[in-house]
Amino acid sequence: MDRSQKADAVAQLNAVFNEVGVVVVTRNLGLTVAQSTDLRSKMRDAGASYKVAKNRLAKLALKDTQYEGLEEYLNGPTALAWSEDPVAAAKAAVDFAKSNDKLEIVGGSMAGQQLDANGVKALASMPSLDELRGKIVGLLNAPATKVAQVVNAPAAKLARVFGAYGAKDAA
Repeated sequence: MDRSQKADAVAQLNAVFNEVGVVVVTRNLGLTVAQSTDLRSKMRDAGASYKVAKNRLAKLALKDTQYEGLEEYLNGPTALAWSEDPVAAAKAAVDFAKSNDKLEIVGGSMAGQQLDANGVKALASMPSLDELRGKIVGLLNAPATKVAQVVNAPAAKLARVFGAYGAKDAA
């Protein structure tokens, strides 16, 4: 990598760090190419990205971002996962690490709040942004459904009463 490529890599990573909601630092303990491809695929499916970056370049890219405290985690064979959804990258990384002992969660940061490995795992256990949106929509629809049931109940009862009188007179 020549100097201009390194400058481009730092600029790209810096742009990513200024846009995302969470960054997770992982340690690669010998993932095969197939396992790494599988991890990247799972990250993409979750709406996250995964990149192996040179630690020195990643440290330069972290400057002047809300993730500046992550430098301490960037030593050894590390990789970065990130997403705009504050839970997606953490959830995908932790789920993959559960089934594969060659990926270790080192730490991370969410909106300037530094997290250790346990903090990232706790973040991964939270519902995603889409799940929360679904719950909110469900809560908003529930009262409308109940109002419709209450409004329709007297009419239904009246119809049953009239039906019973009609059946009684016909008999």
